[in-house]
Amino acid sequence: MKKTIRIGTRDSELALWQANTVKSKLETLGYDTELVPVKSQGDLILDKPLYEMGITGIFTKTLDLAMITGAVDIAVHSMKDVPTQLPKGIIQTAVLERASSEDILVVKDEIDFEKPCTIATGSLRRQAQWLHRYPNHKVVDLRGNVNTRLQKLENNNWQGAIFAKAGLQRINLLPENYIDLDWMIPAPAQGAMVIVALENDVFCREATLKLNHSPSEICTHIEREFLRTLEGGCTAPIGAFAEIIEDEVLFKGCLFSLDGKSKLEIEKKILTSEYKNFGKDCATFILNNGGSELMHTIKNELK
Repeated sequence: MKKTIRIGTRDSELALWQANTVKSKLETLGYDTELVPVKSQGDLILDKPLYEMGITGIFTKTLDLAMITGAVDIAVHSMKDVPTQLPKGIIQTAVLERASSEDILVVKDEIDFEKPCTIATGSLRRQAQWLHRYPNHKVVDLRGNVNTRLQKLENNNWQGAIFAKAGLQRINLLPENYIDLDWMIPAPAQGAMVIVALENDVFCREATLKLNHSPSEICTHIEREFLRTLEGGCTAPIGAFAEIIEDEVLFKGCLFSLDGKSKLEIEKKILTSEYKNFGKDCATFILNNGGSELMHTIKNELK
């Protein structure tokens, strides 16, 4: 009997789009598939900032459990939501070709950035980078899926809200009024989708491996290695972006204080063939040049 690959996914519109993309690609290769949507704790609790919720894997734990208990075979995630340390027995099998990694500011009207503004985001990374650039602005917390956050922007007297461009593009919600934040370093693996499966499930591992995009896998590996070495998870303002240009990888990484006043950064390139441990080396440079002390301060402030 032919195996049907059960694809676990969160039930938000964006998560379902991602899961359906994988479903379609697998079916094109001749596999039978079935979607299994589930709600995560991160989707259910919208009245607390992410960093107050134990964070690591808040959007992925439910699907991890569903895999381990045999309810689903694989899971599809926005890679930036996935902890850098996967649960025992679960492995990354494919990174799909990455979409835009950029952050954008969705606005309602034209903004004079010289004047006091209120900007919404649920991300410490975005908050810190915004306050570093615009210290006279106020940043407010914004939670929920993409649709919910767009509606909250409409309902509140804010000048703008920060989103990942890829998420809005994927479900055709990219509005006319937005500003590319090309100066903002994105979250590690932003814009990338990842597939995970059980380590001992050879059939699903081999099937999903066919969807892997090697350049995207290399770049996200470097970014997530940088994050893991800094011990950031979602709880510190850490940005990382790697890009392959010809035979080299160009990397930019940053660590900010929560208020955006302190900034540590690195920009470096290396031959693509030598990418292993590159993210770790870049993070070690940050840690050795004030990063260890800054991470200690951030952790104390978030207690």
